[in-house]
Amino acid sequence: MIENLSQTLRPTVAALEEVLYKPIKLLDHGFIRVIDYMGDDSAIVQAARVSYGKGTKKVSQDRGLINYLMRNSHTTPFEMCEIKLHIKLPIFVARQWVRHRTANINEYSARYSILDKEFYLPAADQISCQSLSNKQGRGEVLDQADSKKVLDILRQDAERCYENYAYMLNIDESTGKIMDESRDSVARELARMNLTLNYYTQWYWKIDLHNLMHFLRLRSHSHAQYEIRVYAEKMLEILKLWVPYTYDAFMNYLSCSFTLSRDAINVVRNRLAGASVSKEESGLSAREWDELQEIFPTL
Repeated sequence: MIENLSQTLRPTVAALEEVLYKPIKLLDHGFIRVIDYMGDDSAIVQAARVSYGKGTKKVSQDRGLINYLMRNSHTTPFEMCEIKLHIKLPIFVARQWVRHRTANINEYSARYSILDKEFYLPAADQISCQSLSNKQGRGEVLDQADSKKVLDILRQDAERCYENYAYMLNIDESTGKIMDESRDSVARELARMNLTLNYYTQWYWKIDLHNLMHFLRLRSHSHAQYEIRVYAEKMLEILKLWVPYTYDAFMNYLSCSFTLSRDAINVVRNRLAGASVSKEESGLSAREWDELQEIFPTL
């Protein structure tokens, strides 16, 4: 926490200031903390109207312009806002997260420091079998006996790996002190490779608003992996505190919307006109056809 606070002339958001530096807890050991931010809804409007030399005077105009920008994919004004988060997350989630390459990241280094003995164990209702329809998704929840067996394996493997990690580093797990003065420790950059992917890492993650919304659209989706989705859902709450007009536009035009191809639009038009269109006649793939039927089940 910063002790020496001073006034600022830059725009601030009272709702976001309330949660600044405070950890929002996730999973079993994870968290998100807002460290800093730049801009607000008005900054987006100002960027869009820079040629006017001044912003709008009415809230309704600001909201309407943000909706227009979002609806028509005019993304540059949203890039004028940035946010920096401190995030603690399992390593396997981090490996998914860095696929979004439009952010600045500085991660806790296990080359220089020793990782804590903190690893993620899913809740029993998250232990599921492989989905039969989605190669990268989960299916039905395992029964109680199988779920317990899986959790026991995950816990035992993580604990055994950390025990060996501590041995290689020549440290006592409970005290952090040298275990045996008579032998050398293995380099930290080598010892770390033995840890399982459910161990926690931390990083500072800074991203502009446009790319943050792209991240949230993908990772808050119901098809996203549960463990990264819970982070995205909390970040949606942060987004709402930070830029409420943008949040509403995002939910309306991006997060809760559905994109139709030219062929899909033709199917909808023909169905509305009373014509019958079969899957074979539609020109759509089987997956796109099923998605269309899911969105418009009465057509």
